[in-house]
Amino acid sequence: MSDFSGKILLITGGTGSFGNAVLRRFLNTDIGEIRVFSRDEKKQDDMRRQISDNKVKFYIGDVRNHESIMQAMQKVDYVFHAAALKQVPSCEFFPMEAVKTNVIGTDNVLDAAVRNSVKKVICLSSDKAAYPINAMGTSKAMMEKIAKARAQSSDETIICCTRYGNVMASRGSVIPLFIEQIKTNKPITITNPYMTRYLMSLDEAVDLVLFAFERASPGDLFVQKSPACTIGDLAEAVRRIFKDTGTRMIGSRHGEKLYETLLTSEERMLSEDLGDYFKVAADNRDLNYDKYFVDGTVRTEDPEPYTSHNTIRLTVDEVVDKLLGLRLVRNALRSI
Repeated sequence: MSDFSGKILLITGGTGSFGNAVLRRFLNTDIGEIRVFSRDEKKQDDMRRQISDNKVKFYIGDVRNHESIMQAMQKVDYVFHAAALKQVPSCEFFPMEAVKTNVIGTDNVLDAAVRNSVKKVICLSSDKAAYPINAMGTSKAMMEKIAKARAQSSDETIICCTRYGNVMASRGSVIPLFIEQIKTNKPITITNPYMTRYLMSLDEAVDLVLFAFERASPGDLFVQKSPACTIGDLAEAVRRIFKDTGTRMIGSRHGEKLYETLLTSEERMLSEDLGDYFKVAADNRDLNYDKYFVDGTVRTEDPEPYTSHNTIRLTVDEVVDKLLGLRLVRNALRSI
């Protein structure tokens, strides 16, 4: 992590699951300062008490408020932009709130970064931004478009995006809910047992952002190859680890997909396979399309999108092994 030596890193939405994972990764390094920016003073106070490290600074503010993010951005070298509204049903009922945070908030963050000559900004997006059918995914898709447009017009600040699937044990994810239901002897609630979802740990989410940080050109999109499982198998794995309190079908929630997509067919056609990751380079043409006609490339192949249906499918035993690697699950086992 030599690139971070003595540097100032700002994490928007820094009190969330991703922010906590970044802090665990960076606290024992020679990074100069980590700024945690969020609007939740209670979470900031809890984090402050747990960490007690002078290199971590806390900033109360909201990405919707341009002035507050401008104040926090002064002298910052790098930004991990994780602030977002990401609960699919909530965004369905309050779509303008998703727009204010995920779209306008992102524009505020990027504008403040450019104005303060920040070197690099990594924007965290979601698989729901690919072929979006819900307000959350649509707002994240617009976030990516804003990031790419800003990347093209910024000379000093490198801006790129990462897109990832469900992060296990993160805020609002289903695994903590399953565990809590079992602890209270309630049946696990399943929306649709045949739904598939990617399974990524918080550490893998940080790995993806750091991979993008090291290799990004302006406007790039990075995706980590991730395995998936069905919701039915995930529920079975949790029951095997803890105890079987039964299941209860509740049906799909507002805006939910049967499967998630990390790369569309169009993006996969343009992607570069980097082993454990895909990179989709930005289209850096301008609006004068005529001048590209002679040099244009005609592509006829039609690759499949990269989805949770056609990625590596984990067995129940493999899901159990992956869950046992989570700090949340190990702590929950000790408390029972």
